Amino acid sequence: MPLLEIKDLEKQSEDAILFPAFSLEVAVGQSVAICSSTNVRSVMLNMLMGKSAISSGEISVNQEKLSLYKAAYHSQIGISFLDDGMYERLSVYDHFKFYKRIYDSNHCIDDLMHFVQLESKRHKTVKTLSYSEKRRIQMARLIFQNPLVFVFEEPDQNVDIETKRIFLKLVRDLQKGSKGVLILTGNMESAITLADQVYRLDENGLHAIEVKAEEIGQEAESFYEKQLPDQEQIQPIKFGKIPTKVNEKMVLFDPLEIDYIESLAGQSNIHIGGEPFQGLFTLTELEARLQPYGFFRCHRSYIVNLQKVREVITWTRNSYSLVLEDKAKSEIPLSKTKMAELKDMLGLK
Repeated sequence: MPLLEIKDLEKQSEDAILFPAFSLEVAVGQSVAICSSTNVRSVMLNMLMGKSAISSGEISVNQEKLSLYKAAYHSQIGISFLDDGMYERLSVYDHFKFYKRIYDSNHCIDDLMHFVQLESKRHKTVKTLSYSEKRRIQMARLIFQNPLVFVFEEPDQNVDIETKRIFLKLVRDLQKGSKGVLILTGNMESAITLADQVYRLDENGLHAIEVKAEEIGQEAESFYEKQLPDQEQIQPIKFGKIPTKVNEKMVLFDPLEIDYIESLAGQSNIHIGGEPFQGLFTLTELEARLQPYGFFRCHRSYIVNLQKVREVITWTRNSYSLVLEDKAKSEIPLSKTKMAELKDMLGLK
């Protein structure tokens, strides 16, 4: 039984669909991250709070539907916002004492103070704290609340390393304590680092991002060999996923998600949805793997997904560019010799 269930949820804004209907479950002991734009994230938070009308679909926590059992629903979900308000003139201890009282919590103030590493700031007012220390108070508030489902908005944005470490430990502790964790962020690297299951939500719907915990020192070729049968039995081999590196995790992307790839200082960088990811293969190796999917080596330093190309620009007789249909309208160089190849591919003279 899922702790959080989002079923056929859809949101329209005037005449446009912000995101089409999608379904998602957060199970007991699971951490899930949704990477999206700021606008989508804001709408999602308002819908989870019941402040924004749901165009279609339903949200439930522990089988309590938001539309039918608002009080029961809200008692079992806790949300930490990026800009949660606090009383600037109160001390850290005063905040903890206040949270303990309003949530009728059994948690010990001293234990929580130690967990978020604010013991030395115990009697300091909030206005004297750093941004990272204030975010730790927000974490403590949710721990005092102790809901079944914990929702965090951009939990590691602009915080120091110590706060990130504390948050990671909190997520693991919540999982062990049979809670559900949902993280809403605009940063794919954060999503991959903080959660076990990662999704991207945009106007095209909800897409799962395949993440595999690996020792990055291991060669990517070995990774492929592990998941495939004897190569002699398969002719030819066509790999369906492209590996990238994010911290100590190997993240697999569907080729059709990729916008373009560039080579910088001998390192391939795979661009997806406006974010660069470190590739594990050279540009030449990627060219061979991606050619069956409609990718084109448009320049010695670039490979482009032709399905994402919107326009070909001629600057001079020997200077060309490809403009992509991504949000940034990325402009990729096209060499003179490759322009001739592209014309042949398109059947142009």
